[in-house]
Formats: sequence, structure tokens, C-alpha cells
Amino acid sequence: MLRTDILCVGKIKEESVRALIAEYSKRLGAYTTLRIVEVKDEKTPDNCSDVEKEKILKTEGDRLAEYLEDRSCKIILAVEGKQLSSEAFADYIQEQQNLSVSHIQFLIGGSLGLDERLKSQADLKLSFSKMTFPHQLMRVILLEQIYRAHKILRREPYHK
Repeated sequence: MLRTDILCVGKIKEESVRALIAEYSKRLGAYTTLRIVEVKDEKTPDNCSDVEKEKILKTEGDRLAEYLEDRSCKIILAVEGKQLSSEAFADYIQEQQNLSVSHIQFLIGGSLGLDERLKSQADLKLSFSKMTFPHQLMRVILLEQIYRAHKILRREPYHK
């Protein structure tokens, strides 16, 4: 069975968002072994300098990097990434499975994004929109799209 990791910066504080994450995690259990890893986020001061931003990104990136596996397919969520339809996203997951990839790792950065070192390791840089979303909400959106992709691949009702 495909393994799926969501590696993300910061903890979810809102109960309503945690409930949605739990619901999609439960639904995904039929399709993938899901693991969500949250690493500590760094406090970003107001009027943060570029040097401070780089230090924060490096620190958060180091924490995420501890969970990266060499043989996994790494998908980085980044606003500058490629935008895919739900069907094309499902096709990408299927292509990875056809290539005998058994483990996909999605990375979601904190409020400043992701360190360039992590972005350079990406097999795919994925963007859900040119808009900026709260990184906590991105977890729900990502989980829903992973669920939708598996439903599409199995030709099961859900996708409209």
C-alpha cells in the first residue's frame, strides 16, 4: 500500500480544522498509510529582516529534513509550483506508483514558506493557486485532494 507523509511546520490550534484533518485522514485509511508530522515553527518577528527570515527558514527546514526519506517522491507545496487539475494530480500519483514509488512525502512550510534547500530536492513543486492560504488550511486542502485523487484512480463516486 502506498505510504503518504505530510510533513508540515507548526501545529493546528483550531478545533474545527483539526476535525477536518481527522475526517480526511480517516477516509484516506482505505487508500494509503498516512502519517502527518508537525515540526515546531519559529516565531517570526514583525519587520523581520532578510537575514532573520533565512535563519528561520533554515531552522524549520532542518526540522523537516529529519523526516525526509531518500527513496520517497517529494512534493513541495509552493506558490511558484506547477498547477494541476485534480485529474492530473491523480495521474501523477498513479505515475509514481507505476514507477514503483511506494512512498510520497508532501512538504508544507510555515508562514515564510520553505527553505530553498528543501525546494531543490523536490520531485514536484505543486501550487494549488497563485493565492496565499494559511498553512494550517493547506493541510485540509491537500488531504482532500489526495483523497479525491484516490477516488478518481479507483473510479469511485466522489469526484464531480
